[in-house]
Amino acid sequence: MTLVYQSTRNEKNKVTASQAILQGLATDGGLFTPVDFPDVNLDFDRLKSASYQEVAKLVLSAFLDDFTEEELDFCIDNAYDAKFDTPVIAPLVKLGDQYHLELFHGSTIAFKDMALSILPYLLTTAAKKQGVDDKIVILTATSGDTGKAAMAGFADVAGTEIIVFYPNGGVSKIQELQMTTQVGDNTHVVAIEGNFDDAQTKVKEMFNDESLRQKLAAKGAQFSSANSMNIGRLVPQIVYYIYAYAQLLNDGQLEKGEKINITVPTGNFGNILAAYYAKQIGLPVHKLICASNENNVLTDFFATGFYDKKRRFKVTSSPSMDILVSSNLERLIFHLVGNDSAKTRELMTALVDKGEYQLSAVNPDILDFFEAGFATEGETSAEIKRLYDDLSYIEDPHTAVASAVYRAYRDRTGDQTKTIIASTASPYKFPRVAVEAVKGKDSGDDFAAVQELHDLSGVAIPKAVKGLETAPIRHRKVVEVAAMQEAVESYLDV
Repeated sequence: MTLVYQSTRNEKNKVTASQAILQGLATDGGLFTPVDFPDVNLDFDRLKSASYQEVAKLVLSAFLDDFTEEELDFCIDNAYDAKFDTPVIAPLVKLGDQYHLELFHGSTIAFKDMALSILPYLLTTAAKKQGVDDKIVILTATSGDTGKAAMAGFADVAGTEIIVFYPNGGVSKIQELQMTTQVGDNTHVVAIEGNFDDAQTKVKEMFNDESLRQKLAAKGAQFSSANSMNIGRLVPQIVYYIYAYAQLLNDGQLEKGEKINITVPTGNFGNILAAYYAKQIGLPVHKLICASNENNVLTDFFATGFYDKKRRFKVTSSPSMDILVSSNLERLIFHLVGNDSAKTRELMTALVDKGEYQLSAVNPDILDFFEAGFATEGETSAEIKRLYDDLSYIEDPHTAVASAVYRAYRDRTGDQTKTIIASTASPYKFPRVAVEAVKGKDSGDDFAAVQELHDLSGVAIPKAVKGLETAPIRHRKVVEVAAMQEAVESYLDV
């Protein structure tokens, strides 16, 4: 029986996996979400020696079950290839009493590569399956990493156009240059005078604008999404948690069936939700630890059940987590209220109208499964330095947030469960932050910091950074939030 994906806001809006991927976001504003989870045979006696591609085939064939075996083979083989700098794809590194799952070995040195390497293939395959000849317009907001990874995946892909919005001054210099130097005739990058939440809210409005959809249809085009609101972005992220557990077994670090903790630096909630879905299909997990920076709306939510976005937005050294409206939390809310789309819609409407909502009468087994904490800027910097001083390993600020939050959790609870830290970006993405934390002084320039980081760590400078300083700037557009739709219509000539 084909797996059904339902909108979190309308129980009658049900689609197959390929339809969900193609649409990206439900037209009622909800997110397509599984109401039941597939049966997956997680035979770790076999999986512990399986390749990343083999684990991906197992997971994706279960969740994307209207794709044929040949279609999935094509997507997986083209996604997880030499664009990653290690055949392991997602290596696991033991650092003292924790394990860092390095998710930054792809072409843009951030964890978004793990899913955005495959999404273009899933999306174009889905379009063929559904008999759609329209141009697919990828419309997305980014807090720093999704934009570059999406453009790298979709650049010059036939039948697609991609438009990315990012907060002006709200990303690192390396992140910005990765986007603004992106080649590809179908790529467009726009800075906005606002924050990520502003950009994402406006993108959602455009998805839900019926008149804009009609204009696009008249031009033979339709929107889809490249961020984790698209189930085709979310499902591939389940894979690396299964793969990491198998690696621990293979290395003799775990007994089969032994539970683990997973700590995830969290902004839009997609990466940690993928870990929750991994648990739902049988991954032995004790706790999921949601790590935030000083934009700690999620920490407060898990402590109280009260979500309040009416607070000061802070620009931090971990910009991909500078988010006050975590879109993928809607999927967890949907599950917490018993897959009740009417209740979910009511809560999400309250968030828009009042800036807040209060959970009540939820499934305690789900909520109690999560722990949450946040790290200050000082704690983040101190964690980078601690790990360097102790083990000569340098982590990026997002990973440092997760590491600091995990250590605080362990000290508070005494929980000695083996723990995986999702290491979501290379420190070369944020070289000034990393070097300043280690040396106690600012390099003053991102590319001077790149060389200093190389000297400190001994890790080769990634291809994603080499030559970036001198690459020609191709995208210079900056607009107010109110002018975002005008920019989209101009690019698409509608």
